[in-house]
Amino acid sequence: MEIIRGQHNLRDRHRGCVLTIGNFDGVHRGHQALIAQARARAKELGLPLVVLSFEPTPREFFSPESVAGRVVTFRSRIALLSAQGVDRLVLQRFDKKFSAYDPTAFVEQLLVGKLGVRALVIGDDFRFGARRGGGIELLRELGKKHGYTIENLDTVELDGCRFSSTALRAALAEADVKLAAALLGRPYTLCGRIRRGLQLGRTLGMPTTNVNLHRKLALKQGIYAVRAKVNGRDWEGVASLGVRPTLGLTRCLLETHLFGEPGELYGSTMEVEFCRYLRPELKFDSLDALSVQMQRDADDARAFFASNHA
Repeated sequence: MEIIRGQHNLRDRHRGCVLTIGNFDGVHRGHQALIAQARARAKELGLPLVVLSFEPTPREFFSPESVAGRVVTFRSRIALLSAQGVDRLVLQRFDKKFSAYDPTAFVEQLLVGKLGVRALVIGDDFRFGARRGGGIELLRELGKKHGYTIENLDTVELDGCRFSSTALRAALAEADVKLAAALLGRPYTLCGRIRRGLQLGRTLGMPTTNVNLHRKLALKQGIYAVRAKVNGRDWEGVASLGVRPTLGLTRCLLETHLFGEPGELYGSTMEVEFCRYLRPELKFDSLDALSVQMQRDADDARAFFASNHA
């Protein structure tokens, strides 16, 4: 998948496409249905499938204090979109200037002028432009003028539950990884590069692989039984998602203890699947008390896997 960072990097060769637009945080089953419809249209027309997405998201830009957190890391979002068969991702910086884009200018200058859109596939609640002033009726009107077609995807539901980022974030906030998996159509995972940490886990007899999380995540902080994939091998383990209050730290980190002897992993990319929420993150009076609880957590995770190997 080709990644184009900002509309200023679009070239003449990028004109002519089937386009869909959105944040695609998590790439849940609603997103997948939208991309599948766009992919089918792109195949029919013999054109590349392009996704236009934003960084940060509009909600993060306008109300950063009220955002519930990302469903997945930036690296994971890129990988998930690529796995859906997207040919190009246009990653547009969402800032004050872009937020003021007149809806008609947004279509005529960016979608038509720079992307040469031939077909646009959108969700039923899609809004765009300054003050969310543009909608499907404006897109249809401009489509007649500029020669592109519009297709919209109706709401996709499971047992009355709409596949949406809002529903997904709500499930993750409650650590309901089973419901999250149903909404995603796959287990809930996070992906990141393993970095060197404080080496505290090694000192306490439980070495961990550490992944820095650069943005707030929707998943409830705490301790989880996890499966991990790194360097082509699968591991079971126990992970802590949180800020390590016993150490008085504030930066969120994913620390994973893999059962067995994985060896040196610094610099490798690891995918962590969250299987069962075990307990909330706690502050302990001493490192000895923390060490004892870490061993209990590991035992609880092993017991979970022993009873759920199927």
